[in-house]
Amino acid sequence: QVQLVESGGGLVQAGGSLRLSCAASGRTFGNYAMGWFRQAPGKEREFVAAISRSGGSTNYADSVKDRFSISKDNAKNTVYLQMNSLKPEDTAVYYCAADKTPWGARVGVHEYDYWGQGIQVTVSS
Repeated sequence: QVQLVESGGGLVQAGGSLRLSCAASGRTFGNYAMGWFRQAPGKEREFVAAISRSGGSTNYADSVKDRFSISKDNAKNTVYLQMNSLKPEDTAVYYCAADKTPWGARVGVHEYDYWGQGIQVTVSS
């Protein structure tokens, strides 16, 4: 069992930056690939970024590529999402998630086993 807690969200102007953190409980954080997803009002939850167990492989949605960066610190049991050049369309509740797969950084919502409670990110124009 893994418990995930997101932090770092808030309100930012377009063009600004935020860094989300997701702290995980338990001693086996290094056994999980991690992902970030988001859900805007009236829309389905969508993939944002993912990172493999070791951190050696990453994956990004086309809409955030070159603006967002995911990283993982296994010693601190934490995964980060650095978000730069934010746009109003990035406004959503952001969720981190843990995936038990040993293979890469997956993009499917249903492939993840544990989820945080979510944190609001609002980008004003």
